[in-house]
Amino acid sequence: MNLSDYLYYIILPILAVSVIIMFVRFLLGPKLPDRVVALDLMLTTGIGIIAIYSIRTNQPTFLDIAMIMALIAFLGTVAFAYYLEKRERND
Repeated sequence: MNLSDYLYYIILPILAVSVIIMFVRFLLGPKLPDRVVALDLMLTTGIGIIAIYSIRTNQPTFLDIAMIMALIAFLGTVAFAYYLEKRERND
């Protein structure tokens, strides 16, 4: 079993199951922070899936897409933290 088979048969199914679990948390999250964290985790897992696909197909251009998604996820998390801080200050 080489690296490509290991990524394809072991890591990708684990990531797929984790996305399903995170999506359930996103739908059932009792509060807004739970849902935002679940969405951020889904984006991060999506970045991992894109990276594995890039390694598997030997196309490094997909890593650029993963970097852009990581920047967007980071900015979204920072914006949400700023929103929560402002909301607590107003209460």
